[in-house]
Amino acid sequence: MANTYSQVSIHAVFAVKGRQNLIGSHFRDELHGYMHGILKNIGSYPLAVGGWMDHVHVLYELPMTVAISDLMRILKANSSKWVNESGYVKGHFQWQEGYSAFSCSRSHRDNTIKYIMRQEQHHAKRNFKEEYLEMLKTHEILYEEKYLMEFYDR
Repeated sequence: MANTYSQVSIHAVFAVKGRQNLIGSHFRDELHGYMHGILKNIGSYPLAVGGWMDHVHVLYELPMTVAISDLMRILKANSSKWVNESGYVKGHFQWQEGYSAFSCSRSHRDNTIKYIMRQEQHHAKRNFKEEYLEMLKTHEILYEEKYLMEFYDR
């Protein structure tokens, strides 16, 4: 009997509700590590988890038994629960609704991993809105302005 094989890498991006700068340096690495563990527990192979104060990027191998939407729902729900139970932020922490998921070819994986792991340096030069709109353009995704993530001028 033949087996089924796949290699599907997904680069997903999502933001803190209200685009608040809540992901502080005092727990950012721990949060990213926790998210790495969630991905592994789902059956995914995490390649990179990184981000900045108001958003996260994850690059992972999508398991054949899980839909992107289910994986993202589990990742966001469990990580926000962890942040709240750990007491790292004052008040209630949650992610914005929605996310973006981009396919990532094997030939682009190394550059994408480097990009995700260098978010602090990247955002010293460019804000999240500029970064996000460039990602949509690069992946030739048509979008309506009213359905984009919340962006705030700071």
